[in-house]
Amino acid sequence: MNNIQYTTKDILQKEFKQKMRGYDPNDVDTFLDSVIKDYQSFDKNFSDIKEENEKLKAEIKDLEGQINNQNSYQFNQRSAEFAANNPQPSNHEQVNSVEADLLKRVSNLEMRVFESN
Repeated sequence: MNNIQYTTKDILQKEFKQKMRGYDPNDVDTFLDSVIKDYQSFDKNFSDIKEENEKLKAEIKDLEGQINNQNSYQFNQRSAEFAANNPQPSNHEQVNSVEADLLKRVSNLEMRVFESN
């Protein structure tokens, strides 16, 4: 809208100087009346489109929020399903597993050391 030089009021109130061999004032007035009507129509269309654009932006923002909520819900649901299907060992079980692994390694090292002698 920054490029617009004239409003409908500017067009309507514009005064032209009259000269001897100038244009017929009635033809000019009739034409400018048509221009004003078109101008008003364009202005109304622009306002309507701008209003619709704002509504659509708000709808997009709302839908993006719904998608984010749905994605969060699905993530939480999948996390819960994974946790239910893949229970984590308790600390005691983890310690026993580490101890067993260490014992196997020590045993393998002992076998290598004593076999080489």
